[in-house]
Amino acid sequence: MKTALVCGAGGFIGGHLVKRLKKEGYWVRGLDIKHHEYVRSQADDFVKSDLRDPKLVANVIDQPFDELYQLAADMGGAGFVFSGENDADIMHNSAMINLNVVEASVKAKVKKIFYSSSACMYPERNQMDPNNPNCAEDSAYPAEPDSEYGWEKLFSERFYLAANRNYGLDIRIARFHNIFGPEGSWKNGREKAPAAMCRKVAKTPDGGEIEMWGDGTQTRSFLYIDDCLEGVRRLIASDFMGPVNIGSDEMVSINQLAEMVMDIAGKKQSIKHIPGPLGVRGRNSDNTLIKEKLGWVPSESLYDGLKKTYLWIEKQVEKNIVET
Repeated sequence: MKTALVCGAGGFIGGHLVKRLKKEGYWVRGLDIKHHEYVRSQADDFVKSDLRDPKLVANVIDQPFDELYQLAADMGGAGFVFSGENDADIMHNSAMINLNVVEASVKAKVKKIFYSSSACMYPERNQMDPNNPNCAEDSAYPAEPDSEYGWEKLFSERFYLAANRNYGLDIRIARFHNIFGPEGSWKNGREKAPAAMCRKVAKTPDGGEIEMWGDGTQTRSFLYIDDCLEGVRRLIASDFMGPVNIGSDEMVSINQLAEMVMDIAGKKQSIKHIPGPLGVRGRNSDNTLIKEKLGWVPSESLYDGLKKTYLWIEKQVEKNIVET
């Protein structure tokens, strides 16, 4: 039986990844500073521990796991990443996690490591035109991320690549583009745009008004969680190291995103545009490389993914109302 360690198993993507690996017959250890907020982990062994502490990390990475998935990071949506108030914590916490994971993995002779980077590491200058962003993998340099979160991701990419050269670690690196779906943050300030929009539409009556940061013409692509996991599993099974984008190339404006959610909810609401943190003007996954290297691209449409996500968040909103 293959063994896997999922760092960040108490989070959105990590929680789904544990379930996927268990379905594939793995023995799975989950590791996180917290338990999953919405579901009980299916991991065979779940360790609640702080990845910033090298001694604790060494105690958990205590065997030559077949696969280690490093998803743990200090992160969130635009309100968390772009406020400026969390920059030092984001850089310190995530960098410490990656430094510790690599050191312990070398000592334990972990066989293969997947590292989840982010599209936030791409240069700001290439994402100023909302209709024409350039997020091809070879556009990353000269580096100019628009946030400290992006700079840390870029540093850690380089660190994992250096660990491959100097320590012989077998690594895979993917740059995630706005992963969304059920069982993720939706109300704590760390939620991404799809979850925030689903929450606002669900909480607001038909004919009401929802608020949106910016003018809504900024563009993004969003990848449903099932497609994300499929991309991760295909990458780690391949001989391609990356970095490679794992994202959708179905780009929409945030206004269009809101309209989709309203349509799913069967509501017609007005949008009040207000000042707020925005990030870059446009971002879209370039899937040329992943198609070339893995012969695969995501297949779930944004609308279909939003339908599943909205139904889950609507239930959370109703449950929250009952409890309060």
